[in-house]
Amino acid sequence: MRDLRPCVRWVVVLMGSVMTLSGCTYAAMHKLSLDEQAEFHVYQKVMAPSQERAYLAKATAAERTAYLSEIGLAQRFQALDPSDREAVMSGVPRVGMSAEALLFLWGSPSYTAGDARRYAHWYYLGSSLGLADYSNQYYNSGNRVDVYLVAGQVTGWVDYIPSDIPRRRRIP
Repeated sequence: MRDLRPCVRWVVVLMGSVMTLSGCTYAAMHKLSLDEQAEFHVYQKVMAPSQERAYLAKATAAERTAYLSEIGLAQRFQALDPSDREAVMSGVPRVGMSAEALLFLWGSPSYTAGDARRYAHWYYLGSSLGLADYSNQYYNSGNRVDVYLVAGQVTGWVDYIPSDIPRRRRIP
């Protein structure tokens, strides 16, 4: 037990740091106006964590909007088809939307198979109902969404509970 104490201390320090940093991001996001929170929600899933922090550290709405253009996200979003932008803003995927729009809507997949320009599967963790709000839900890996893409377009998706998850057996 004595040998584990230094390790436990480092784990506590690390977890405390993670909680503090995520709490700062959460608090900074809630200081934004409702319109700015909606804008942040649209871009957040395609931002790196450092970009999120830089965005939230800006003092004014004009600075935040300029930052989105500076890193190219505003241009990427505007380049989407109008119906794709509408789907992203509404939080509901649609058959025929582009792979790029799906990235804005649900974020990066947990893993992929194939080439999205031809034929691919993108796998997300969680339920399709929660992905628009939270992106991949690593804590909820019991549900998965398999997205089918052909020629860079979403052709469908399936929510499922994988059969490789061990089930608890009841003892009679």
